[in-house]
Amino acid sequence: MNDANRLLQGKSATVSARISPVGGLDILSRNEVARLRGASDSGLHALLRRCALAVLTSGSVSDDPRAILEQYPDFDIQVLQQDRGIKIELTNAPAQSFVDGQIIRGINELLVAVVRDIVYVSTQLEQTGVDLNSAAGLTQGVFEILRNARILKPHVDPNLVVCWGGHSISREEYDYTKSVGYQLGLRSLDICTGCGPGAMKGPMKGATIGHAKQRRRQNRYIGITEPGIIAAESPNPIVNHLVIMPDIEKRLEAFVRMGHGIIVFPGGVGTAEEILYLLGILLHPDNAGVPFPLIFTGPSQSAAYFEQIDRFLRLALGDEVAQHYQIIVNDPPAVARAMVKGIDKVRKHRLDTKDAFFFNWALQIPFAFQTPFRPTHEAMRSLQIHRDRPQHELAADLRRAFSGIVAGNVKEEGVKAIEQFGPFDIDGDADIMRALDKLLQAFVEQHRMKLPGGAAYVPCYRVRTA
Repeated sequence: MNDANRLLQGKSATVSARISPVGGLDILSRNEVARLRGASDSGLHALLRRCALAVLTSGSVSDDPRAILEQYPDFDIQVLQQDRGIKIELTNAPAQSFVDGQIIRGINELLVAVVRDIVYVSTQLEQTGVDLNSAAGLTQGVFEILRNARILKPHVDPNLVVCWGGHSISREEYDYTKSVGYQLGLRSLDICTGCGPGAMKGPMKGATIGHAKQRRRQNRYIGITEPGIIAAESPNPIVNHLVIMPDIEKRLEAFVRMGHGIIVFPGGVGTAEEILYLLGILLHPDNAGVPFPLIFTGPSQSAAYFEQIDRFLRLALGDEVAQHYQIIVNDPPAVARAMVKGIDKVRKHRLDTKDAFFFNWALQIPFAFQTPFRPTHEAMRSLQIHRDRPQHELAADLRRAFSGIVAGNVKEEGVKAIEQFGPFDIDGDADIMRALDKLLQAFVEQHRMKLPGGAAYVPCYRVRTA
């Protein structure tokens, strides 16, 4: 499978190898091979290198997007043309991805997913004729990326549960996510997460045991990420289907279009962003009556966390927002039973409306929700966080505020912007700003902004509360 040479480089052992890709890219035309080769030689190379290194360091606990690149400064990846396909050449790759000179198969598959998605989005998506300047076109683009990744499964009853939550959670919270995943696995439900550690790994780990007990095979542990996140949240080793969407908005739409229900575990600003994205869609008048089970859950120690989230959502968006979610504390079987019940309603609704089980075409997602938000200082200052706006529009701008904080915390571009120009300014209605500031401060105190044990968190934002 590969010809590897090992090298000790400082404290980081590295391996150079030429590997045959598995899990995809096995039958390619000459034109496709040429495109893959071109990706290594073009401006895409830096993106390919960064995402590949994230996969090769799966299991890393760092959320600094620059730390891994600094640890392996001489790492490189090239896609080589062969008579019967391609080879992937790795130079000074992390040795942890190899066993006795052979690359771990799961990492090989994830590496193939990196090459596949980056090349498809950059060179082939435009050839489908998709109009990326319209809401329908952007949804079609999300569909095309997922179809190309062979993630969409027809002729399968709804059974995909999306799990959101933080990468930096307590041991008790992590164990709880495993317990919920176990209960979902016993009920033959597949798992989709953001693919990283913490609440993204726990449900998958628990589900593997539930699936094994039920002697269930062909299980799906889907990880959906994007280039700005993957470097800070390397895929966990349980992921067996990885998809890299081109930006956070398409990543969020992929979750909502594919998932038949969503469970939210404790998290930080990234989790709050996800919650507001989904609630903004569900609050849109065109989606009234569309069933979409949404459950907030955690161990008893996390009850206060969800009380804070619930208070903030009600204050900002009105008490009626609570009709779209339920909170279940410290009861994994109840969570799983509620999700099964909710998915059954989804199935019946899809049958009645003749919508596909594998992709939710009927859900209306406004163009404003799909448009990539680049969190510059000016863009963050321009957010319209005012209660006189329609609920779904207010939710969209609140989502963008949290997205900017995520960028300032962990995305390389955002970190550089904060270093150069200082914190982002967030302004809006005074009562919402006070509630937002209180919620963010709670995240900091609970170590939900950075992994515990690191340097003291310095906020990348400034909330105008007066």
